[in-house]
Amino acid sequence: MKKEVICHDNQKNEFLIAVDKFRFRPSVYGLLIKDGQILLSSQHDGYDFPGGGVNMDEGLSEALQREFWEETGLKVELGKIIEARSSFYKPSNRTGHIKDEYWNCQLLYFIVKQIGGELSLDYIDEDEKGYLALATWMDINKLDSLKFYNQLGTQGSIALIKKVTGNIQS
Repeated sequence: MKKEVICHDNQKNEFLIAVDKFRFRPSVYGLLIKDGQILLSSQHDGYDFPGGGVNMDEGLSEALQREFWEETGLKVELGKIIEARSSFYKPSNRTGHIKDEYWNCQLLYFIVKQIGGELSLDYIDEDEKGYLALATWMDINKLDSLKFYNQLGTQGSIALIKKVTGNIQS
């Protein structure tokens, strides 16, 4: 009998999937905080932290710098790692439909510092054009009304921001 694990999608639906169907996918995400605001990637009708998958020919720093550049137009340097998580995940394609694909995600979250660039959508890849909008600066004290599309979920994302800033007010 094949081993199975529970994975989830963006809507928190759960699926029991055989382990041999999963693809290993390390991912890196950056939290850029400046003047009481955090830069968030606008996706669908919600948000995520800029970042994404690490390619086979990249290190963590190179991958996060590339992903941040593609999704925001900003050049960043990595600071310290602030969170590491695992997630079994079933991704959606750019139109929001569920793909027949499953990921064993190792998620790494870093503080980043902007070192150049301007907000832009000029560098996003083809797959992201269907759902990604210009990154948005959000007040860190006004996050409760936001929806996050990521493996942490809304409450987990807000908790991560609070861990970094320590000053979110309800």
